[in-house]
Amino acid sequence: MPDAPRNPPTPSDTWIRHSTDHHVTRITLNRPEALHALTPGLRDRLVALLGDASADPEVRAVVLTGTGHAFCAGADLRGAAPAGERRAGDVARTLRLGAQRLVAAVLDCEKPVVAAVNGTAAGLGAHLALACDLVLAARSARFIEVFVRRGLVPDAGGAYLLPRLIGPQRAKELMFFGDALSAADAERLGLVNRVVPDEELAKTAGEWAGRLAAAPTRALALTKQLVNASLDTDRATAFAAEASAQEINMTTRDAREGLESFTARRTARFRGW
Repeated sequence: MPDAPRNPPTPSDTWIRHSTDHHVTRITLNRPEALHALTPGLRDRLVALLGDASADPEVRAVVLTGTGHAFCAGADLRGAAPAGERRAGDVARTLRLGAQRLVAAVLDCEKPVVAAVNGTAAGLGAHLALACDLVLAARSARFIEVFVRRGLVPDAGGAYLLPRLIGPQRAKELMFFGDALSAADAERLGLVNRVVPDEELAKTAGEWAGRLAAAPTRALALTKQLVNASLDTDRATAFAAEASAQEINMTTRDAREGLESFTARRTARFRGW
């Protein structure tokens, strides 16, 4: 009888597909029977993959999507402890180490992350998409602030993300009523960059990721940091951060290439460092 595998695959391994090609890491949620609801293990695997992509110099862009007709239905609550069995601090600790850590992994990733929202994005799933740097949505996609339907407060960074994207009044409307928002309405509000036909989503996401992978990677990382911090700082702090970022960026090979190509009137060839 052959030996059993030393490290058999876990559900979290089979529920996520990931690959890297032409400097683009593609992370695909693959649990369609549960609409890609995130278990703790699946969530932690996502955090690890985003961390790996952030640290890997060969990765210059990330695409996050799902299989089938859903992007992510949110957290899988079936294993959650009943309210009467929770100790003080359990919920806050779970959020801090779970959903908030996942959203932070997207926001803090040093590579641009493109969400290709192929279907329903609800609760944590919606916030996972909206934390990405660029959001493409299939025409059939929907975004749902589902928390109020369950008697819950929005979590996973929702009350941080939405007001910054669409303002407090619109954010409250979505969170107070919990209505499904179509892809077209999400684009109108400014939650997504572009809506495309379902059959063109993967192709468009690949094209966008390819352009990002050919761009000056460190400059994009510094730009992402500046923009993400801009709404939490005053003008003097923002200007100082901008100057420091430009100082750091000017030490890169890509910055030299950009200036040299401009002088030589040729197309720049960026290498990501």
